[in-house]
Amino acid sequence: MFPYYGFGYALDPSYLLLVVVSLVLGLATQSYINSTYRTWSKVPSDGASGADVARRMLDANGCSRVGIKSVAGHLTDHYDPRDNNLYLSRDNLVGGSVASVAVACHEAGHAAQREQGYAMMRVRTALVPVVNLSQSLWMIVFILGVAMNIAGLTTLAIILFAFSVLFQVVTLPVEIDASRRAVAYIQASGMSEVNVRGARKVLTAAALTYVAAALTSILQLVYLLGRTGRDE
Repeated sequence: MFPYYGFGYALDPSYLLLVVVSLVLGLATQSYINSTYRTWSKVPSDGASGADVARRMLDANGCSRVGIKSVAGHLTDHYDPRDNNLYLSRDNLVGGSVASVAVACHEAGHAAQREQGYAMMRVRTALVPVVNLSQSLWMIVFILGVAMNIAGLTTLAIILFAFSVLFQVVTLPVEIDASRRAVAYIQASGMSEVNVRGARKVLTAAALTYVAAALTSILQLVYLLGRTGRDE
């Protein structure tokens, strides 16, 4: 957010509204994904663990060289293109629930995207180094711009922040496509309708967290643009 109180940002009613909206969106979507995951983690899959089904999905998509490893934490699952491994939290690695299969196959979907050259994933990957830099610099540049009353610095800060917003927006189709691939594989592999329905519910709930993150970032950018325009 914008923890820069010295110049009245925290006293701006629109800023306070943005904080409230962001908190509500974040809490609501996080609560929904946790609740949905918890529900479907109690429903057994068709006798296979998340890692087993993900392995089959990887092999079916030409990703036989992709490894599957364990990662600490809860719902910390991810695919790392740098070492070409899926990292699954223990519940999803060895768990045999509908939820564990859904999450594991979603991550396998990311590996399939890379293998097949999915355009939006290439764009997202290209943005990573730029976003890593911009996220660490934009707030510092913004504060300096306001403190020193240098419009060029605040404009630069907004441009840097805009890369983070672009990254969030590009992430949406990447995540949605990975979920689509996961559900399609679960269905095509002959698993029961319960697995298909549950996977769709779990992954839809997960997608909402990315929607909320993108919306929050867009609102932040709009606020920054509007506030800078008023202060000029």
